[in-house]
Amino acid sequence: MADPLQDLLLLVRLLVAGALSALIGWERETKNMPAGLRTHLLVGMSAALFVVLGETLITRYANDAHNVRFDVIGVLGAVVSGVSFLGAGAIFSARGSTHGLTTAASLLATAAIGATCGLTHYVLAGATTLLFLLTLNVLATLKTRLLGQADPRNPR
Repeated sequence: MADPLQDLLLLVRLLVAGALSALIGWERETKNMPAGLRTHLLVGMSAALFVVLGETLITRYANDAHNVRFDVIGVLGAVVSGVSFLGAGAIFSARGSTHGLTTAASLLATAAIGATCGLTHYVLAGATTLLFLLTLNVLATLKTRLLGQADPRNPR
């Protein structure tokens, strides 16, 4: 049986992942993008949970199962594959124009932040969140100023 105190400590990882994911989700929400606050929260916390569960399985059963191979990288690969599938659904093309690439990338970025929190690298996760937010905001502003191309869904 799992230790409830240990579960609460593991929950902290998900809460930090949720808080950082919410920052990216809020940025996307304010720009009226299809994947906003709730989607990013779910992706970030799910990624953290998968990493925490993978770590828990390895910790709990590694000594008892000599014939079982534990693949830590496989856990991260599964998260990336799942989120990439989700992101692919956000991308669509019509009349020579492609939409949703940044949304798909932000979902993948959010999953990476969640996985980083799941591994308890909070400083790295926080700094990466800031870098992602700068990328989403500063580069969009530069594009508008330098090329005169604003996103029609988000007039400034």
